[in-house]
Amino acid sequence: MSIRLSALALMQLWLLVFSSASGAIIPAAPQLSAEAYILIDGSTGSILVEHNSGQRLPPASLTKIMTSYIGALQIRNGVIDLSDEVSVSVKAWRMKGSLMFIQEGTKVRLEDLLRGIIIQSGNDASVALAEHIAGSEDVFADLMNKHALRLGMLDTNFVNATGWPHEEHYTSAKDMATLTQELINEYPEHYKMYSEKGFTYNDISQRNRNTLLFQDNTVDGVKTGHTEAAGYCLVSSSFRDGMRLIAVVMGASSKTIRAQESQKLLAYGFRYYDTVDLYRSNESIRKVRVWDGTHLSINLGLVENLSVTIPEGAAENLTTDLIINSEIRAPLRKGQELGTLSVVLSGEEFLSVPLVALNAVERAGLVRRVWHSIQLFFIKLFGGDPLRAD
Repeated sequence: MSIRLSALALMQLWLLVFSSASGAIIPAAPQLSAEAYILIDGSTGSILVEHNSGQRLPPASLTKIMTSYIGALQIRNGVIDLSDEVSVSVKAWRMKGSLMFIQEGTKVRLEDLLRGIIIQSGNDASVALAEHIAGSEDVFADLMNKHALRLGMLDTNFVNATGWPHEEHYTSAKDMATLTQELINEYPEHYKMYSEKGFTYNDISQRNRNTLLFQDNTVDGVKTGHTEAAGYCLVSSSFRDGMRLIAVVMGASSKTIRAQESQKLLAYGFRYYDTVDLYRSNESIRKVRVWDGTHLSINLGLVENLSVTIPEGAAENLTTDLIINSEIRAPLRKGQELGTLSVVLSGEEFLSVPLVALNAVERAGLVRRVWHSIQLFFIKLFGGDPLRAD
């Protein structure tokens, strides 16, 4: 996981600052023909472009991103397995709309069901998976909502596993971007299915409905959706030169438009932004003196990887500042916050994250603590640095 940062308003401010300071020309984001859209960096979560991204809208089959996400999570937790033989109920078999064409009373390998959901957008496959995991689609929908809340998807409510129209079934472009980022980063092996261009089941072959997979070899997912109420929707992701972007377009007027508008977002992000990796999790950023402890020093670092998404060419204007507690005294636990790291762009703070202890230090005995108190007294008396680790 990486540290998420930067509201769109802050990014727009830095565009102005950087453009003025460097003479670089960075155009305004494209205005798309869609009801709502968003572009984020898939590593940092930075919002690069958005329009109505918090508006609650019907997601259609974008819903199935959450359906497959829960499948991946349950596999990781050992609740289900790719080799499971899943029984097909009458309800699953009778589903309408896009289908995998599974048959009532048969058993389908779970791995095939996932491909039926992801590639073929099968409503029947989605219901079969939901029933296999939770016993019923209603209970599965409750599970979907609990995970949505855990991920911070506050403008989302699921009523079913398919995206079948319902007035209480909704999400937002921002929430879909959040979910997709989590899916890609936490379940990379599962996500690989989203790049597959076709799947054959029961002698019926179907192409992946994400046409960007056939137009741009850097696009490796993720999901389309369409109903009369939702319009044409597409979540897409592309990885180029070490940078991943995620675009969500909702409420476009046609399949062609949703693909074209998604391409505009991705092209803009890759052309005008860079992702800069600053520090890895558990990397020692600074060693400082510890007082009253069984060890004389401790390494400070970050809990998670730290990357920032900034306008192209702005990396040379990027610096970091450390603000550390004036004295570090034991006992200390691993992960304890002991200061902050500020990222500064063109002389202004861009974000700050906690600096934490990378290891624990126990409290020393009485004799050492007394000796440390004497040392610390004279260090302060003569203007020394209590944090200096020799």
